[in-house]
Amino acid sequence: MAVRAVRGATQVEADDRDEILAATTELVTAVMERNALGTDDVISVLFTATPDLTAEFPALAARNLGFQEVPLMCASEIAVPHGLPRVIRLMAHVETDRPRAQVQHVYLRGAAALRIDIAQ
Repeated sequence: MAVRAVRGATQVEADDRDEILAATTELVTAVMERNALGTDDVISVLFTATPDLTAEFPALAARNLGFQEVPLMCASEIAVPHGLPRVIRLMAHVETDRPRAQVQHVYLRGAAALRIDIAQ
């Protein structure tokens, strides 16, 4: 079993609590499903949000999905002037038998523009 990092991102339309939770729920669910992961496979998850998102912690969505015993952390992205606005990112450290090349990184909604090479 190897430790792998899985990346993902999504974008919301507004700094709204319900939008942040819905988009993060969609992102976490997609990461878990596309990589055939259960919460026991997850070591930790780091969430970041662009500085224009302050209505809710994205990690709350993961808690609501059952990540009760998984260490979660939220942080703010740096305010790069040309950066994509209203973006939530995650990096999950997981235990998996998948080779690195088979890990499915997930970029949803407007955040697909961040990684057009791997966005699904």
